[in-house]
Amino acid sequence: MLRIKVFGILMLLLVLCGLLAITVPESFLTGNNIENLLRRTALYGVLGIGVAFVIITSGIDLSIGSVVCLAGCLLAMFLRVSHLPSDQTPVYAVVAAEKQLMLPANVSVVSPGDRIRYYGGRRAEAAVRTVVDVEQRSVELDGKAKTTTVVTVDQPFSKDDSLGYVARVFPVESSKPRNTQNGSLAEVTVMGQHPVRPRDQVVLIHATSGFKQLPISSVESAGSMTHMTLQGAFEQQLDSQWVALPLYRSQRMSIVMAVTLVLAIGAALGWIHGILITKIGLQPFVVTLCGLLFYRGISRWLVNDQPQGFGNEYDATLRVVATGKAMIAAGDDGGFKFGVPNPFFILLGVACLAAFFLGKTIWGRYMLALGRSRQAAEYSGINTGRMTIVAYVICTSLAALGGMLFALDANSVSPSSFGNFFELYAIAAAVLGGCSLRGGEGGILGVVIGTALMQVLYNLIVLMRISDTLQFAIIGAVILAGVIADESLKKWNVRRQLARRAADHS
Repeated sequence: MLRIKVFGILMLLLVLCGLLAITVPESFLTGNNIENLLRRTALYGVLGIGVAFVIITSGIDLSIGSVVCLAGCLLAMFLRVSHLPSDQTPVYAVVAAEKQLMLPANVSVVSPGDRIRYYGGRRAEAAVRTVVDVEQRSVELDGKAKTTTVVTVDQPFSKDDSLGYVARVFPVESSKPRNTQNGSLAEVTVMGQHPVRPRDQVVLIHATSGFKQLPISSVESAGSMTHMTLQGAFEQQLDSQWVALPLYRSQRMSIVMAVTLVLAIGAALGWIHGILITKIGLQPFVVTLCGLLFYRGISRWLVNDQPQGFGNEYDATLRVVATGKAMIAAGDDGGFKFGVPNPFFILLGVACLAAFFLGKTIWGRYMLALGRSRQAAEYSGINTGRMTIVAYVICTSLAALGGMLFALDANSVSPSSFGNFFELYAIAAAVLGGCSLRGGEGGILGVVIGTALMQVLYNLIVLMRISDTLQFAIIGAVILAGVIADESLKKWNVRRQLARRAADHS
């Protein structure tokens, strides 16, 4: 019966594709549109395969969308990149009238004659000053006597301030803007030797013209000078009143460690779901509904409900996994261009492993037996609790993988909306692909085809200029149709078996 379902959904997919190819060929048959269909099928297909394991064991997981959001936020947090001066020093207090900064005791990063920039305070004016005097002094801060380094500068500050930072700046010796095929660049020579590297940044500051923060594309040291090529351009050459503040790139965590940790957290969430269901006896609906709310709230709290992103830090490395493609046809003359997106290869790998696990291993057979009858599986000696836990671990692990791919593809994660209703797409794909909500039946190939059908339906809505407000109505109708078809096939199969038995007895 599963083969009949898969064949039927495949025929429906082909009919829809044929309909679009005939009615809107100029939009549907473009390379970009087909690439987008494959990419979206891959991203949602990973989620669908994960939830299929849970549905096969007669469970449900409503927390997939929130796990996707949590995984995206965690990956952005773990891979966060900061650009900071190497000699950044905290400022305890600014005494505006005395032209003084209070720094930690025994700080040796500044000396008379140095130029420094104060920034980051409550009322910081990003001021550049010249150090006149440095001395150790005991002062009263917050009602307590504290030994500090008192730095006196040449010009007063506008207001008293606190909780900022100070760092040395260096004169700009010369600059030269130039244009290339890859964009505008600026060549800047800064006094002093600075161990900056490509992907570091530099802040160029002027007393009245403000400042520019630009990434470094190449660097070369020559004697007491450092020549930098910056990704950006100036309207005119910089004069001697400009100063430079080199910023060094600091990545919170390596890519391998960050990805591994996100996958481990995803697996741990599935393990918790399984323990709550099997050991405490809670209903899967209740457990995963609470997870839906809990993980969304944790995601928003972790990032202070602010959008997270990767900028252009990983465009040539990690983001290629989600945004790159293997070119098949490249029409340099404006012809048809098409490439297979990298996420589609990930989907193929996940699908092959999942199909092998479900169809060729004893654990996969145990899951199917568990879904058909928990009691019979227990009488057969199957550890049903372990199988349930494994199903939920697979589901949330693939949700975490999908969350990372979605985040890298979009390059932005908004914790309040990222991943919303993704569980509907995953469940719909699994149901359309032949997974019975009663459990005990399903296959990976059907889930992939069901996911593709969902994406073609969405593509149809866009290309046919149907109001996108009907998107969820169509998803709901598709799920309902899938469930009705599943029940109808079950009843038809039961009637056929009864008729066959009656014929055998007669």
